[in-house]
Amino acid sequence: MNRSGETVASAVTNLDLHDIARAGRTYGVRSFYVVTPLEDQRDLAGQLVDHWLIGAGARLNPGRKAALELIRIRETVDAAVQEIESEGQGRPRRVATGARPRPGSIGHDRFRDMMNDGAPYLLQFGTAWGLAEEVFSAADYILRPINGPTEYNHLSVRSAASILMDRLLGER
Repeated sequence: MNRSGETVASAVTNLDLHDIARAGRTYGVRSFYVVTPLEDQRDLAGQLVDHWLIGAGARLNPGRKAALELIRIRETVDAAVQEIESEGQGRPRRVATGARPRPGSIGHDRFRDMMNDGAPYLLQFGTAWGLAEEVFSAADYILRPINGPTEYNHLSVRSAASILMDRLLGER
């Protein structure tokens, strides 16, 4: 979404790719899907990932390579869902989250407990001003926002992803 509430496709950023992949590798995430309908953004993301997987970056920083191996670039969420299903794990349960509270959302502790059932989950984050309404409508679950002690709540997607990975997958 953009600030006017219109559905848009936002830009893929190098920092988001690196930071979310590194956090994902740290917390044992199976895959990190970057979904964008924009061909130029998929191409850009592919070039960045290739630099670290098969280019000079792979030789210079093997640890970064290990993290960026998690990234899968897809045009649609449905393509990501189909890929997860094709790996024999069943249909992933789609979980959407954002900065604004939504009716019927579940807490982080409850979701953490749910994840012990062995089913695959696809946790969806938005950039720009958040996920479009149709993403929330298609979700199996909506996760409560991350709240700090102030009224300000506009985390970067890489920060939100890292915080949630720690809350959901970190040591307790």
